[in-house]
Amino acid sequence: MPFRLLIPLGLVCVLLPLHHGAPGPDGTAPDPAHYRERVKAMFYHAYDSYLENAFPYDELRPLTCDGHDTWGSFSLTLIDALDTLLILGNTSEFQRVVEVLQDNVDFDIDVNASVFETNIRVVGGLLSAHLLSKKAGVEVEAGWPCSGPLLRMAEEAARKLLPAFQTPTGMPYGTVNLLHGVNPGETPVTCTAGIGTFIVEFATLSSLTGDPVFEDVARVALMRLWESRSDIGLVGNHIDVLTGKWVAQDAGIGAGVDSYFEYLVKGAILLQDKKLMAMFLEYSKAIRNYTHFDDWYLWVQMYKGTVSMPVFQSLEAYWPGLQSLIGDIDDAMRTFLNYYTVWKQFGGLPEFYNIPQGYTVEKREGYPLRPELIESAMYLYRATGDPTLLELGRDAVESIEKISKVECGFATIKDLRDHKLDNRMESFFLAETVKYLYLLFHPNNFIHNNGSTFDSVMTPHGECILGAGGYIFNTEAHPIDPAALHCCRRLKEEQWEVEDLMREFFSLKQNRSRAQRKTMSSGPWAPPAGPGTPSSPANHDQPREKQSAKQRTPLLSCPSQPFTSKLALLGQVFLDSS
Repeated sequence: MPFRLLIPLGLVCVLLPLHHGAPGPDGTAPDPAHYRERVKAMFYHAYDSYLENAFPYDELRPLTCDGHDTWGSFSLTLIDALDTLLILGNTSEFQRVVEVLQDNVDFDIDVNASVFETNIRVVGGLLSAHLLSKKAGVEVEAGWPCSGPLLRMAEEAARKLLPAFQTPTGMPYGTVNLLHGVNPGETPVTCTAGIGTFIVEFATLSSLTGDPVFEDVARVALMRLWESRSDIGLVGNHIDVLTGKWVAQDAGIGAGVDSYFEYLVKGAILLQDKKLMAMFLEYSKAIRNYTHFDDWYLWVQMYKGTVSMPVFQSLEAYWPGLQSLIGDIDDAMRTFLNYYTVWKQFGGLPEFYNIPQGYTVEKREGYPLRPELIESAMYLYRATGDPTLLELGRDAVESIEKISKVECGFATIKDLRDHKLDNRMESFFLAETVKYLYLLFHPNNFIHNNGSTFDSVMTPHGECILGAGGYIFNTEAHPIDPAALHCCRRLKEEQWEVEDLMREFFSLKQNRSRAQRKTMSSGPWAPPAGPGTPSSPANHDQPREKQSAKQRTPLLSCPSQPFTSKLALLGQVFLDSS
């Protein structure tokens, strides 16, 4: 018997007062300029409260007006908010914060840090700020964007994470000590997203620095997850990185899995990698076949496809935005509207929402000011111009200000039913929630550039075009300029060519020397052949040899777009169906 959802007809809506700029009786859309200024005021209320009460701690505690370290000890909110400052047009504060971070942030500390969170918030935030530095008026050093202090900080932070990838499967541990590496006795169980959410930051880092180790480990982790999918094409929620055995076998698009799918699409766009896109499209078929019901997405058993949890999680609200990136606009809008009804019911998205019952799930009633639904609204508004998406933005501003605003910032909503608050303001509020709201209401922001303007930068490796648009947001909403990867790739390719030639030369020389010694007693020398030699594609344990075997862009030509999905208009991906 097919599973059917019974959606309750009577949804209790949270009624909030409408301000100037909200739709009037004639149904006009919210005024973007009005809400843009409201969002900017929200940012500075939160940001100034952090600086005054919580810096240099990671995050603000808005109810007690103090700070605490959460994901390490990095002044995390400052790193997460840095590129938002530029998007809001504040170049002077951006420049000041760059100096503060260089002087105060140290990654050589005895702290257990989340590999996933450190990557998306710290490495991603530093990379984005590095690539935006010139636009922000920072005096960049010679060789930028292939060098610079923020890039060196990002590389240092990422190197602290590399020991986590030293497992039999190549899938990383979830936690690493920044000073000592992986602690003895560290749990080997990691969520799927914690394994598959590195390719955007690590490939960018490899392209900018010329060191392939980062992209190599990220790709291995992605491939191991792909190889671990079930016979019906689904992945579970948690896996043992030592054995490759699934520990939690619930399959869905939400918490614990979400950004793995996101990074297959964004990695494909960023790197022009048709294999990553093909992997996502295969997953998408399985997700539609087994988890999609009446424009909702449920949780199912990964091997059988039977429904295990008929719930909507707030983290799933990124999915319509991701669908828009591959041109699946109609399905995206239908799902978005389902999620929007939940927002209207509570004035926010509860962490878990029981779809058949039409209400929150016990102990999952909170809303920590997450950005995912607003993120999807921004993407879909760029694709459709549908004023309903601006209405979501208006509702988000009104709800957050009415329910969450306190004297020292904005507090997590502990329970959407009675609007009780919790003493935390996550750094992603400034990195993502406010940023996506501002971009939703700011159609002319430089982030939305359609290629009509750009900057030309001379580097030691030739002319480089930057700022032409097509920014790829990592899962913490840190924008990466894809053109920057090509600025330094020529240097990287030349370096790899030289290293490969040198390695082959010395290997050949050593073999000749050994053969000559052998010839004195046993006969003529013959060249080496077979697996394990430097030229053998079967030598999988040598990442440089494996990399050198890849087809490369000619060093003296512009990089081409090899896969049929042409990425051109407003960040939209249109798949060639011919």
